[in-house]
Order: sequence, then structure tokens, then C-alpha cells
Amino acid sequence: MERQGGLGFAAVLVAGAILVAPSVRPAWLMGLIVILFSLVLWRFFATKYLSYSFCVIAVLYGVTLLPLFVFSCTLAMLVLGELVFQRGADDLNTYLYYIISTAWAGVLVIAYLKEYFFLTVIFGIIAAVLLKTILLKYEDALVIEAIGIAMTMWLIRELNYQADLLLVVMAVIVGFTFGFFAFRAKTADLSGLFSAALVGIILLVFAAPQGAQWFLIMLSFFILGSVATRYKYEYKKRIGVEQGRGGARGYKNVFANGIVAAAAAVLFGVFQQPVFIVMYVGCVATAAADTLASEIGVTGGVPYMITTLKKVPIGTNGGVTVRGQAVALLGGLTVSLVALLLQVISPWMMVICTIAGFIGTNIDSLVGATLENRGFLGNAGTNMLATIGGGLCAVLLFLFLNV
Repeated sequence: MERQGGLGFAAVLVAGAILVAPSVRPAWLMGLIVILFSLVLWRFFATKYLSYSFCVIAVLYGVTLLPLFVFSCTLAMLVLGELVFQRGADDLNTYLYYIISTAWAGVLVIAYLKEYFFLTVIFGIIAAVLLKTILLKYEDALVIEAIGIAMTMWLIRELNYQADLLLVVMAVIVGFTFGFFAFRAKTADLSGLFSAALVGIILLVFAAPQGAQWFLIMLSFFILGSVATRYKYEYKKRIGVEQGRGGARGYKNVFANGIVAAAAAVLFGVFQQPVFIVMYVGCVATAAADTLASEIGVTGGVPYMITTLKKVPIGTNGGVTVRGQAVALLGGLTVSLVALLLQVISPWMMVICTIAGFIGTNIDSLVGATLENRGFLGNAGTNMLATIGGGLCAVLLFLFLNV
């Protein structure tokens, strides 16, 4: 990551831009002013990528894609966040300070503009810290971070979803606590910590008033996956099919298994339709079934390729075993049963989601045999297609049976 020598001057530019922006019209004029001052920073100080970031955000504001609130928050988060990371190390404490600094940026903008979009700010902070953990090693990361922060806040702002502030605060506490314990238990790395927190917060906020139940459904998958990963781990390590990094999941794994389910939670929060409930549980059931099939099924002897039924080496993408199919069905059933006991779904929905989870697992095997083995997709892409398939299967069965 490039060290920014002119961060103090950049902070002055951002403070000035935020102070005068409400009075400067039209928006393109304010955008042009920020671009001109950013070019001065770029020319005389070591702020190349930060200057590029300011220019990108200024252009988006100038063409009225970003509202004033999002424009101001993004600039403030970028510069205060970089002030922390210029002196910090790549560890959990630095990320904690980074979260605090970006939170202060959001609070200051809220206080000045008197626009109380707390949910927008919270998702901007999470996007900022998550992108920082993922992209820290890349020199041009700041430009991508700026766009990611701005677009995340813009999306949440456009959804205009109303949530109780106390609920949002509790969701943040629970989400980050969940991610922290996953990190301490070495089942998630730093990027996995923040991505898991993001998914948890989405569930708790958008699935209200049953957000806690939805979160527990996802937690049941997490527990099942962790247990399955540790199952005969030394044996899997000997044959070379163990989960990398000691079983610690990163952002790719979390998003591949959870982002479609999180999208279902957002859709439910906006539209309040039961079809999105079965979509959510179907996605989580698929993720659980697939994880158990992969982690436990691989210990079930020589697998058979799902497309040809011929024997293949252990660990081959698309290879299935009887044990794997059995635990896949059990994994989907377990998640669906948890959802039933939490009164999120009905008994018929439980049957639908169990079937969807099993089908989704085999979609994963089919995609692995056809696309992943040919290099068109990685493991994360295969998992995401499987969860999409499982979720859509649950939706189709629900609509067809009309239960």
C-alpha cells in the first residue's frame, strides 16, 4: 500500500469540501473544485491513489449519481481511514482503530448535514473495512475502496429501508461479536471476520422482527461447517484434500455461501413476501449440505464422477460418494429443522428446503465436474452457483406447491 505523505493536506481538502458542498450548486461545480485540488495534491505530495480516489468520487457526485450525504461520508471515511493505516500494522487492533475512525467520519457528517442515515453509514463502514482487508496488498486499492464505499452507501440509501436505531446498534454488536469469535476460533481469517459480520448484520436488520431467528439459522450452518471441517482433519491433510489455512475461511468462502442468502434477507425486508423466506432457508440448507458433502463425503472412499458414474481420485471436483450424499441430505434437513423449530418456516417449507439443499449440493457437483474442472470457475464461484441453484429450487417448489 502506498504511504500517503500529504494526508494532512488531503484532510484539509476533504474538510473544506464537506463544509462548502451544501452551498455550491450545481453539483458538477463542486466536483470540479475537488478534482482541481486533488490534482494539486497529486502534483506536490505523495498522494497519487488518494487523489485518484477523490477524483472518482467527485465525478460521481458531479454527474449527480451520488447524493451529497454519500459524497461527504465517502471522502471523510477515506481520509480518516488512511490516517490510521499510515501508522498502523496489518493486525486486528489497527482494523479496530480504522472502524472507529470511519465511524467518527460518518458521525461528523451526520451532525453537520443533519441527515440521520445511520444504516447507510454503518454499511459504508463495513464495506470500507472489508475492502481494506481484502485489497491491502494492492497499490491501487484506494480507488476500488472509494467506489465500493460509495456504491454500498448509495445502494442502502436508495433502498430507503427504515430500521430502528437500537436494532441496528444491536445488530452491529452481535454481527462483529460473531465474526470475532469465529476469528479467535480460527474458523475465519480477518477478511472472513468482517464478511461474516456483514452477513450477520444484514440478516438481523433486514429480516426483522425475526432477524434473530434468521441469524441463528445461519449460525447453525456455521457450526455444522466448522464441525465438518474438523472431522478427520489429519486424515484429509494426509491425502491432500483438507480445507486450507487450518480450516479458517476467508471472504470468498463466506460470500460464496452467504451472499445469496443475505440478498434473500434484503428482499424479504423490502417486500415482506414469504417466498424470500424459503429462498433464504434453501440457500443456507444448500451451503450446509454442500459443506458436509465435501468435508465428510471425501472420507467415504473412492468417489464416482457425477456425470459419468466412473471412479475418480479422491478430491476430484464433481466426485460423489454415498456417504457424501447421505450427509448432504442430513445437513439440509438439519438447517431446515432449525428453521422450523424457530418458527421461521412451516413443516411443508421444511420439506421444500431440505429437497432444495440436496439438489443444490448436486448442482455444485455438476458445476464442479463441468466448469470448475475446465478452469472456468474457482471453488467460490462453484459454491455460489450451488447456493443460487438451491435458493431458486426452493422458490420454484414453493410457488408450484403454493404452500
